[in-house]
Order: sequence, then C-alpha cells, then structure tokens
Amino acid sequence: MTRLGTAILAAVSLCAAAAEAPVQAVGGGIGQASAALQAGQADLAISILSSLPQPESNSADAHGIRCRVLFTLEQYDLAQPECEKTVAMDWQNSMNHLWLGRVLGERAETASFVTAYNLAKRARGEFEQSVQLNPRNAEALADLGEFYYSAPGVVGGGIGKAQGVAAQLDKVDPARAHELRAAIAQENHDYVTAENEFRQAIAASPHPAFQWMRLASFFRKNKRDQEMQTALQNGKAAAERDRQHSAVALFNGASVLIKANQNLLLAIKFLQQYIASSNQTEEAPVFVAHTWLARLYKQTGDAAGAARERSAALALASTYRPAQDLKI
Repeated sequence: MTRLGTAILAAVSLCAAAAEAPVQAVGGGIGQASAALQAGQADLAISILSSLPQPESNSADAHGIRCRVLFTLEQYDLAQPECEKTVAMDWQNSMNHLWLGRVLGERAETASFVTAYNLAKRARGEFEQSVQLNPRNAEALADLGEFYYSAPGVVGGGIGKAQGVAAQLDKVDPARAHELRAAIAQENHDYVTAENEFRQAIAASPHPAFQWMRLASFFRKNKRDQEMQTALQNGKAAAERDRQHSAVALFNGASVLIKANQNLLLAIKFLQQYIASSNQTEEAPVFVAHTWLARLYKQTGDAAGAARERSAALALASTYRPAQDLKI
C-alpha cells in the first residue's frame, strides 16, 4: 500500500470515530444547541432549537444560534432574517451586530450590483455598530478593518479607515493588528511590508499556529511554494504544542494545501487531526472538513473513501449543498 493509501485509511477510521461522538449537554436546550453548532452538528442544532418550548424557542439566543448554523451551511438568505431578529431583540449585544454584518457581507458577494451596493452599506453599518457597542471586540474590529480595505469608497471603504482600525487593534489584539496591516500592504502591492507584518503577528500571538497558516497562505498567493511548505510545517508544530487552542489552524492549513493542490498527504493529515480533536469550532465546521476529505479521496482515486466522507458530512448537515452536489 502507498503512503497516501495508508494515510487515507487512518483518516477514515479517526474521522468516523469523531463523527460518532455525541454532543455533551451544556446548560439546557440553548447550551446543547450551541454545543452542537461548535461540533459541526448542524442538523442536531436545528432540531434542538425547533424542540424548545416557548418563549425560549423565540428568544434572541435561539435566533442567534439559528443564524450562525445557517451561516456555516452557507445559506445566507435564510440566515439574514434570523440575525435580524436577534439584533432587534438584543440590540445592545455587539456580537449580534457582527454576525448580521457577516451575513450581509456574504450576500453582497453574489448579489446583483444594486442589491450588493445596499447590502454592503448595511454590512458596514453593522460592523461599525458592533465596534461602537464594544470597542474592545477584536473580532468586530478585524472584520471592520477587512471591510474598509477591501470595499470601494462608494460603500464606505478606504485604506485610511482600515489603518485607523489597525491602531485600535494595537490596544486590544496586537497579532490581529499586524494581520490587518499585512492585508492593507497586500492591497497596496507592498509584499515586503506584508510579509514583515505577518511575521510580527506570529511573534505577537499567544497562539501562533494561526498566524503561521496565514503566512503560508500569503506565500501560496505569491507562488513561493517552498516558503509556503516551511510555514505550514511551522504552523503544524505550533498547533501540536497548543492543542487546546489551535486545532482549527490545521483546518486552515489544509485549506492552503488544497488551494495550492500540493502535498495532499499533509492536507489529509491536517483534516484528520482536526476532525479527531476535541476542540472543534463553528469557524471550521466539521461537515466542511468531511466534504474536503471526500474531494481529496476522489482526487486520489479512492471512491469508497470519498463516499464515506460525503456520507459523514451529510449525516451532520443534510442540507449542506457542496456535499450534496459532490459527485462520487
């Protein structure tokens, strides 16, 4: 058997075991739904929410979790009204505005010009409101900064605004501040500064596996393949030293390799380790990891492995379109 075949068989066994592990109850129905969301069990999360009694099933928390589950499923049209209800019911919550902004931003990516214009303006307003409600919300600051450097001025974007957000992040999350400055430098085609900022982000981060994977992504985009591989190995080592906080970095590393179409053995291993970990998150939905593995197995000629992984994805998220559409 080839090394690739051995890795695939190992991945299958570990992933199957992880998929069968039940979600632990956490503080009642809302807590159970949240735990299911983090474990990538989208169908279970929706089922739990649907079974809640009134008024809990119509609470801001319930609508918020529905919004986030639908976001992981990439069903942004359905997520939007759930996020809007959450904001209306708990307007002072910074994270509620952040999630609505994210949904609106995703919808703007594929909308017609006029619709995209209106959605983008609304997204900017939600990001700004999130930061206004909590100026120390590092996630909101990072998303607002990303909007500013990537969006045109007509909808409120601007490099100067993004630089201002980076200055705010300096006081809250220095690693994110460096990442934002790296992205701004890339937007300005200043790749030397971008690389330097990514390396400063690694030095500043308490969990540098994430920043190593982002540096690897930077090298991939600039066709610096050997440096990409080195950054990925450094990210892997950092994640192994910090298993409690950095499992999702392995998912990110697999994404880099898949996009580069290189070192598929390592991509398989990263996904295998992430699925088998006890530190999964909605940021890297497990059903997406299963779908990626199915594609890798198909690409390497393992039709049976691809079918198993597709089934595992759909068992967790039966309406996830990329898994549904995957032809084995």
